[in-house]
Amino acid sequence: MLISKPADIAPSCITSETAFQNRRKFVQTLGLASGVALLPRAAGASLQEELTPERIVTSYNNFYEFGMDKTDPAAHAHELTVAPWSIEVSGEAKRTGTFALEDVLKGLSEEDRIYRFRCVEAWSMVVPWRGVPMKTLLEKFEPTGNAKYVEFTTLKRPSEMRAQRSYFSGIDWPYVEGLRMDEAYHPLTLMVTGVYGKALPKQNGAPLRLMVPWKYGFKSGKSIVKIRFSAQRPVTTWNVLQPDEYGFYANVNPAVDHPRWSQAVERRLPSSLFSPNRIPTLPFNGYAEEVAYLYAGMDLTRHY
Repeated sequence: MLISKPADIAPSCITSETAFQNRRKFVQTLGLASGVALLPRAAGASLQEELTPERIVTSYNNFYEFGMDKTDPAAHAHELTVAPWSIEVSGEAKRTGTFALEDVLKGLSEEDRIYRFRCVEAWSMVVPWRGVPMKTLLEKFEPTGNAKYVEFTTLKRPSEMRAQRSYFSGIDWPYVEGLRMDEAYHPLTLMVTGVYGKALPKQNGAPLRLMVPWKYGFKSGKSIVKIRFSAQRPVTTWNVLQPDEYGFYANVNPAVDHPRWSQAVERRLPSSLFSPNRIPTLPFNGYAEEVAYLYAGMDLTRHY
């Protein structure tokens, strides 16, 4: 079922008790398989949180290459070809060049993780992702000691990504995102390949997307085709387009309002007009205990 907005979700669409119990078993299976705490401990987010229904995760998305509306990706991403796929690796690394996706992932173990997904527009989901730990993937290319940052570039293919054919988005494609190496190497950072036990849908960023749980909505590059290791901080798309709204670090910070909306609360999906399901936003999206040390000494109202 495609939805145009959360308020359109009827009571009959809310997860049934049977589906919830089945999902709970799935969550427990993921937890046992990975052997780690998958949701943030700090804000009460735990395995007791119900997963967001799959139909919402795969039909209510930000993927501006297909359009600015939340339903555009699900409506148009079928036009994208994701096989064959290759990754170009460059910069401060010993192994560079263009690699087939299957060679990039060869020998790497995938993990199931449940993350709380928060978008900058202040809606959130709880999603079971599958992917490769970013550190494990990047180490495959043997970055040198000069690599202080890693840059990710997403696909530019206007023939299949219709919004790239329009001048109205204001975005200079392709989309570019970047992380410090210590952010990329953090155990929570994932290169996602799947969701809900299935291959990653095209509208969710197939075949590879960036997943940094304390930066959701800010650092979520999809359909990645290039990885570049650099000594200098990358020039990233949103920081160029709207520097007063999106800084390079772009952590979830409820104490710093976005210029156009408050970040103090978020709307957990599914929600409706009469049941908005609003909850407080947590520093670092609830992962402060795990990641706050990365920003020790930084003024996060300035280094946003």
